[in-house]
Amino acid sequence: MRIVIDAMGGDHAPEEIVKGAIQARNEFDIDITLVGDRERILKVLTAEKADESKFQIIHTTEIISNNESPTLAIRRKKDSSMVVGMRLLKEGKGDAFISAGSTGAILAGGLFIVGRIKGIDRPALAPVLPGKNGPFMLMDAGANAECKTQNILQFGIMGNIYSKKVLSKANPKVGLVNIGSEEEKGTEFTKECFKMLKESRLNFVGNVEGREIPDGNIDVVVCDGFTGNVILKVFEGVAQTIFDILKEEIMSSARTKIGGLLLKPVFRKFKKKFDYTEHGGAILLGVDGTVIKAHGSSNAKAIKNAIKQAVLCVRGGVVESIKEEIEGYNEING
Repeated sequence: MRIVIDAMGGDHAPEEIVKGAIQARNEFDIDITLVGDRERILKVLTAEKADESKFQIIHTTEIISNNESPTLAIRRKKDSSMVVGMRLLKEGKGDAFISAGSTGAILAGGLFIVGRIKGIDRPALAPVLPGKNGPFMLMDAGANAECKTQNILQFGIMGNIYSKKVLSKANPKVGLVNIGSEEEKGTEFTKECFKMLKESRLNFVGNVEGREIPDGNIDVVVCDGFTGNVILKVFEGVAQTIFDILKEEIMSSARTKIGGLLLKPVFRKFKKKFDYTEHGGAILLGVDGTVIKAHGSSNAKAIKNAIKQAVLCVRGGVVESIKEEIEGYNEING
């Protein structure tokens, strides 16, 4: 198995990206291709005392930044680490592609370079988030601001497959984000989505309100990309705020500092449970290849876990299973 990595994407590239690749190479039985500035990549490998021969390095001269037009950047910067990496995936020279670079560029590249799975109208960005009772998938988290009911159904189908193959959920529960649990609640759009999901072969458990999402009782939470992106950002913001407030309160007096020391193992466990680096990245489901968007501020640990996620996706045959399921669904529904 060969994993292709955009070594120049992300806030801490290429240092943390390459370090994560080294960790993954040591832990998993895989081959890794690093795409980017050869000199800078080699500098990190040397500093980490890593064996250069264990990695394939493909030199590129351009980088796509976050402040560029995603579509124009993908079309114009043919020698960027992201475009070259995605082409390797498309040409079968890699089994998965990972980047911590521009989300918009990854979405554009996924469509224009990798291409959609036949039968999928719109790919979705799907991060795995930590819940109180276990991890869950949120989709779409920002790829499609506006959706049709058919898109929401396909999100549910793809999320169902991922949850089975990667998260080992036997019969994933699928829920629709809404303002109330009752079937008649919401807009005309959500009502139509509810009806379509209810009539599907999915284990659809109905509407899920925002306050219920963090429990993790629903394995696949589906919604349009606008709503999903708001949920994702609020989720991340609230988690960070809780950590900051706890830290401030613990350090506020000698007494609370002592209490904090006693509870340190609990806090460590709590933080680990809600640490995004533990869950890899957001997979772009619906494109004809395994494409994972790592967090822009990813450190080496986050990259290593994104690579682990890619390995699980490839070994689980997620893309192939989506193709089969969508083809079967389209045959049944004409």
